Amino acid sequence: MPHQTPDLAQTRNIGIAAHVDAGKTTLTERMLYYAGASHKIGEVHEGAAHMDYMIEEQQHGITITAAVTRLPWRDHLIQLIDTPGHVDFTIEVERSMRVLDGCVIVLDGVRGVEPQTETVWRQRTRFQLPALFFINKLDRPGADFGRALMTVRQRLNLEPVAVTAPAPDGDGSVIHLIEKTRLRFMGERGEQVQITSCDAATWERLRPLRESLLLAAAEMDEVLAEQVLAEKEPDPEVVWKALRLATLAGLVCPAFAGSALHNQGVQPVLDGVLRLLPAPVERPPSLAHSPDGGEEWVAMTADGPLVALAFKVQLWEGRRHVFARLYRGTLKSGDEVAIPGPNGTLRLERVARLFTVDANHKTRIEQATAGEIVLLAGLRWATTGDTLCALGHPLWLERIETREPVLGLAIEPQSSADEDKLLEALDKLQQEDPTLRVEENQETGQRVLRGMGELHLQIVGERLKREFGVHLRVGHPDVVTRETLGQSAEAASQFHRLIEQPDGKKLEMKAGARVTVAPLARGAGVTVDTAPHIRPEGVELHPAQREAVAGGVQDALSAGPATGAPLQDVVVRVLDVELFGALSSPSALRIAVAEAARKALARAGGLVMQPIMATEVVVPEDDVGAVLGDLQARRAVIRSTETVGGMSLIRCDCALDQLLGYITALRGMTHGRGQFTMTFDRFDVAG
Repeated sequence: MPHQTPDLAQTRNIGIAAHVDAGKTTLTERMLYYAGASHKIGEVHEGAAHMDYMIEEQQHGITITAAVTRLPWRDHLIQLIDTPGHVDFTIEVERSMRVLDGCVIVLDGVRGVEPQTETVWRQRTRFQLPALFFINKLDRPGADFGRALMTVRQRLNLEPVAVTAPAPDGDGSVIHLIEKTRLRFMGERGEQVQITSCDAATWERLRPLRESLLLAAAEMDEVLAEQVLAEKEPDPEVVWKALRLATLAGLVCPAFAGSALHNQGVQPVLDGVLRLLPAPVERPPSLAHSPDGGEEWVAMTADGPLVALAFKVQLWEGRRHVFARLYRGTLKSGDEVAIPGPNGTLRLERVARLFTVDANHKTRIEQATAGEIVLLAGLRWATTGDTLCALGHPLWLERIETREPVLGLAIEPQSSADEDKLLEALDKLQQEDPTLRVEENQETGQRVLRGMGELHLQIVGERLKREFGVHLRVGHPDVVTRETLGQSAEAASQFHRLIEQPDGKKLEMKAGARVTVAPLARGAGVTVDTAPHIRPEGVELHPAQREAVAGGVQDALSAGPATGAPLQDVVVRVLDVELFGALSSPSALRIAVAEAARKALARAGGLVMQPIMATEVVVPEDDVGAVLGDLQARRAVIRSTETVGGMSLIRCDCALDQLLGYITALRGMTHGRGQFTMTFDRFDVAG
């Protein structure tokens, strides 16, 4: 069957995102089933989810890699990405959000907003994506739709507006607050939706939610506002239209209720995606930069020179493939594309084949147009964040941010014969995952694999064994550190040296510098001021000398005075430099500045900063005392505790090195019922 170019007005590119274990993949499985894109529902707990196709995903019961699929719904095409919820794989969410037009954020009906929900929300906010909420697991004991909405207000600082709500009598149906109907989900898998009018008693109990909905929609429509103020019953289509405008403007986030596992409330979410989230043509144009320093706004249209963003590299059947989102133009099999690089360079590559994707199944197509998300084969060098563009019209779009890894493991192959195989496998995995790094420790000669956490590195080890046949020996986890300064300090340096040349002549080099250093607030980064006073008066630095001054500062900043870790949250100012005519070559000046800066750093003294994790621990109420005592022994700073439905939630900040292997200790203290999540917050001096 030939590939049909989708009508952009009838297309939705959305992502499903949430905190781990909120039910994203379960929701996605139902969406696929009800849309007819899947003939059975694969359950996560049975290791059979359609979207969790990696062996590691099925074994661990979590989503590890963002999976792309497409499904038809009411004459529309929904291109959908199911993203991971575990913080170790947050790059998958980041790069998915970058190429989507809207998202559905899933909340646990018992816990509401959780730490990774906040991370996902920040990622959504950066790209200004309109969003819907699906309050899931409302069948569970302790679930509370109203409380979940309250956590959105408190922790995300925005107004959620209920579109559907759970029926007060708890029969598994939901009440549609725009249509004023009760929806029951019948049949073996909830595929039949029975729509009846809502009785007066139920409607009265849900009146406050309905009023909040109408007031939010009325902000966008004066006629609707007059009807609401006059207490007249508005037409549902008018409410839908106004609510859509408010959603696209980012003023409200519509919320839907249900239980994906029990097949309740999913179809209204699909309808909400069509009616409330934007088509590609409704998103604002994307800003692109040209090599000559100019800017260009790229509108979502099939006309014009090609602009596409490579957002993910993936090995598929052992071969390198690239996921790309087209923002303008058309791309055909065999087309040559340009990839702009630094300093105005251009790499040319040829797209051998194009595919549409359904989880781990791909279907070959001959061409793709703006608005589509496709898989490309044949690109040898394109990486995450690269822009693919027409040969005669080079542009680059905003790149995808990647986080620095915080945990490392010393690794080596069990068999020395596997050394080359390991290096090749690690190279391929790093192309897939920008948060994975391999470093050589110069002092010990060890190879260190760095990632976002214990689970991240564990999954990499399992993939090396399964996909590449490499068995590893690993050392103890090594936490990445940074340094800052204990105080301000100043130092001067006079560099003077005679260097014997190959021809026997001696080259004299001489320069002086004075540098001051000081600590900055956490998260301030590194500030460098290289506008020194120059002695003697009236002399100016030529460009090579100015570059040498900046280079000398960077040389000194490469290693802190305490442990040699990279410096962070410091300011370095070159106060003055002393020149001695022709003797003060750029090399001499660079050495003088570097020596002065190193002396100042040594006088200021280095403070080691650990990765501090924002941590949430959920434990039975009876075990709170023991868990709090243990956290305090790990030097955690307790932020708050609260109890919901017999379970206590402890929020704290704790250094990462204190949380290595913590899940084992926590389960021991809580008879297997405790769980915790942590998100990197900052580098700081541990207490």
